Amino acid sequence: MMCPVPPPWAIWSLWCWKQSRTPCSPTSTMTGSVSKVVVTTPEGNTANFPCNHWISGYERLVFREATGKLIFNETCPAAIEERKKELQSRRDVYRWSIYAEGLPQIMKVDSASDLPAEVRFSFTKDLEFKFTAVKALIDLNLAGLSTNKEQWKSMDELSHVFNSRKTDVYDYVEKNWKKDVFFGYQLLNGLNPMMIHRCSKLPENFPVTEDMVKTSLFGKSLEKEIQKGNIFLVDYKRLHGVTANVINGKQQFLAAPLCLLYMTPEEKLMPIAIQLKQKPGEDNPIFLPTDSEYDWLLAKIFVRNADFAEHELNFHLLRTHLLAEVFAVSTLRNLPMVHPLYKLLISHFRYTLQINTLARENLISKKGVITENASVGGAGMMEFLKKAMASLTYSSLCMPEDITARGLESIPNFFYREDGLRLWYIVHSFVQRVIGHYYTCDADVQKDCELQDWIKDIFFHGFLAKTSTGIPQSFSSVTELVKFNTMVIFTVSVQHAAVNNGQFDFGGWMPNFPISLQQPPPTTKGQCTESTMLKTFPDINTTVNGMAVVYLL
Repeated sequence: MMCPVPPPWAIWSLWCWKQSRTPCSPTSTMTGSVSKVVVTTPEGNTANFPCNHWISGYERLVFREATGKLIFNETCPAAIEERKKELQSRRDVYRWSIYAEGLPQIMKVDSASDLPAEVRFSFTKDLEFKFTAVKALIDLNLAGLSTNKEQWKSMDELSHVFNSRKTDVYDYVEKNWKKDVFFGYQLLNGLNPMMIHRCSKLPENFPVTEDMVKTSLFGKSLEKEIQKGNIFLVDYKRLHGVTANVINGKQQFLAAPLCLLYMTPEEKLMPIAIQLKQKPGEDNPIFLPTDSEYDWLLAKIFVRNADFAEHELNFHLLRTHLLAEVFAVSTLRNLPMVHPLYKLLISHFRYTLQINTLARENLISKKGVITENASVGGAGMMEFLKKAMASLTYSSLCMPEDITARGLESIPNFFYREDGLRLWYIVHSFVQRVIGHYYTCDADVQKDCELQDWIKDIFFHGFLAKTSTGIPQSFSSVTELVKFNTMVIFTVSVQHAAVNNGQFDFGGWMPNFPISLQQPPPTTKGQCTESTMLKTFPDINTTVNGMAVVYLL
């Protein structure tokens, strides 16, 4: 939108636009989305005024010239007052609400269509329909199976049903999901590269012996390979004691596995031992690659189901989506548009509030697809999320620290680390330059009251005032401010892409990423067959609804 030069009282740093509608001209008010206003002087100079606002009806709107300004640099009392009015107006709209006790708070809103227009995309019922499992089932030609509660009769039946929208990666997964080398690869470069860590000592509740893994280690000593840094562990202990769902009137089952892996001299990560429950005992055998084909395969399937729970609820929902909402709401409540951090961050929260609201309506509500179709759905969902929240720390959200803490600095063929660290430092460099331009010393950070309110809101409403998380309650230095904002941008962009993109590729083939399992973990060896495996898989309707979830996401 272009405007002529404003009157003399409308200085460059503060421009007020008041809409009006007169009785003789009822249609004079503009309605629509305005991204910016450009003001041109008689001399031809221009000034940009970012708006990013949906304008309708009678509104008094104040837009500042694009240059970022901190509150303590304001010289005009009216400008300070306008900052306060803007934030009070936003706080009336963007209010905190308790989603569930023990979890990050969310924005108080009844439905996606009730969100302010400027934080949602053009919204129609047709578009809302696209964010439902029904639409996904139609796209995948699976709608006719969504009510079929029968079990799968064979692997061929399973394969022939899913013949729509397949990708090259999907085909590769279907052909290779049984292979140990692909199982190990996914823990580094699949949907969830967040669980694996270097094993410096065997857990006391995982009594793997030298004899058990001698063949897998090509005769080498397990203890020596641990000392060399070649042994790795994934431990799904957060799933221990979580209530498993009931689906189609049948009890489902969750395992809390421990899986030991070996990095071979050929730099291939191979599973060498799996225990499916946390407490060792005679009814909890340690499964090995030397066991029968289906004993070993079924043990890996239970690990993959546990990985579904950790991936979708912890590392995807909690650590990216719910945290993104916390960052977005705090930004909208505490930073005026002229604040440099608002300008730095706001584009990274585009559509966050709408996407999260739709997810709560369609995926994790009482009748949501995950709630009704995942073994970790139902009552167990909140039990698990609260456990995941209890393990959430600031350092685990900062990729360089997380990689070091997990001992993964040198493990080969770890593309998540290689690409992710490059992007972390690129984001850090950019944030450092932007913040360093406005905050010239630590004292500037300490006296920015808007900034301090921003981080305080995040600490109290996002991390529930738990000092054990390591999240700062205030900022005292430029260095800490740069690090925190690097984490925020990385979390909502790079990290979300890492755990979100490719879900249908890796998870569409159900046996590789089962949403639920309906037989208990085996308690003895030598009893499992292909029939056992098929009976363990979720029913047909649960399977296709699971496919719809990973396709939708």
